[in-house]
Formats: sequence, structure tokens, C-alpha cells
Amino acid sequence: MPFVERSGLRVFQFKTLALAPVVHAVTTRRGGVSEGAFAELNVGSTVGDDPAHVTANLDRIFNALERPRASLFDSWLVHGTAALVAGGPRPAAWGRPPQGDIVLTNKPEVTLFMRFADCVPLLYVDPVKKALALAHAGWRGTLQGVAARTVEQMAAHYGSRAEDLLVGIGPAISVEHYEVGVEVVTQVETAFGGAAGDLLPHVNGKTHFNLVAANRFALEEAGVRNIEVADLCTFQNQEDWFSHRASAGKTGRFGALLALK
Repeated sequence: MPFVERSGLRVFQFKTLALAPVVHAVTTRRGGVSEGAFAELNVGSTVGDDPAHVTANLDRIFNALERPRASLFDSWLVHGTAALVAGGPRPAAWGRPPQGDIVLTNKPEVTLFMRFADCVPLLYVDPVKKALALAHAGWRGTLQGVAARTVEQMAAHYGSRAEDLLVGIGPAISVEHYEVGVEVVTQVETAFGGAAGDLLPHVNGKTHFNLVAANRFALEEAGVRNIEVADLCTFQNQEDWFSHRASAGKTGRFGALLALK
């Protein structure tokens, strides 16, 4: 698997994105200073961890990837499809990040960053227009079309074409561990129509939702052809990943980082 070591940190990198003119990584939970349920490399500041530990962990990540810490642009995730265009790093004076589940940029001085713990990380690179995006796809965002919405936003702001995009689908909860209730099933059927059956398999007599496959389907429907799937389950591999469901909500967050070289 494409794990690499960077200054004592274990991170995941996509093979296709590694060939593009970008810096990228999905951080694991290894190599940080957080303790207990947040051990070790937690980057979530709202989960109950010591803020000093979170700051130290972010510093380690940015140093390891050789990106200035002040270049960060992140967002407050709300499980929707709102997009934020980063014309520069997020000013420290803003305090809390702005709300949005899509962040975009074409500025080399910006490092896009998002936090995850079971939801699907989506990393977009347009090597032609030299533009980037990160998206956060939980079940709500997936059903609202966040994957395709990001493609639309890149086209609107940068002239990106779907067929030029390279997209990485990061570590997320696998279908085997993602049981859902009737209310989610109904919404999946509404959102995906005839494709819903394949996305809602039965596992041990219970209905499960394939979040990763749903987002891949949405990307393909939007015209994206170059898609790489990490195929790593956060629930099953807690030595590397934080999992909200596996820990009953008491856990940290891992990060996805993306920047133009």
C-alpha cells in the first residue's frame, strides 16, 4: 500500500496524485503527541483533545510535508455542499474556520486541509488548469451530491474539465461496517435511483450503505475518469485511522492535505 514516512509521520499518498505537480497526503494517527482516545496525530480541535496537542500535531504535519504552517486554509465541516474558494491562506484573525464541505484554490501559497473520521475524503487535482479541491463526503453530503458539486465548482471558478481531473478517494468506513437505517435507505433510493440497489447491500441481514462506491458513481456520472480509490477502511484499521463509529464518537480526526507545488 502507498504509505510513506515523512519526518516520523506515516502518511498515505495516492499513486496518481504523486505524479502530479502537487503536495498531498492523508495523515494517519501515527506520529503525533495526543494521548488516550486521541492518540497520536489528532488534528481535530473540537473533539476534546488538548488544544496545544492539536497545534503541535498540525505543526508536525506541515513541517513533514514542507509546507508553511501559515499557508493553511481549512473549513468547518457541516455535512453539506457549500464551497469556499481560497484566494489566500485563512487569516488567523478569523478564529473559527468558515463553514463549508468543499474548499478550492489555484494559489500555490495555499494549503487546503480537511479533517475526517469515517467520512469520505475526496482530493481533486486539475493538472491542466493547475487547480485543486478537497471535499468531505459523509452520508448527507454524498446524498446532496458533494462529489459532483465539487466538479461543477472547479469548472465554474477555474474552467476545469471533468475529463482532466485526477481524483483520489481516501480512507473511509467500508460498506461492511456501515449499517444504515430506513431513513437513510429511502434517501439513497431517491438520490441514486436505479443504482441504489448496488449501493445498499445486505450484510448479515442488515442494510448497509457503500459510501465509497456512491461517491465513485457520482464522480463517474459527472464525467470524471481518472479516479484512484484508497480502499482502506477506517473502522477496520484503527491502528492507522480514527473512526467515529468504531469508537462510539470518542476519537480524533485525521487530515487530508493538498497544495500546488
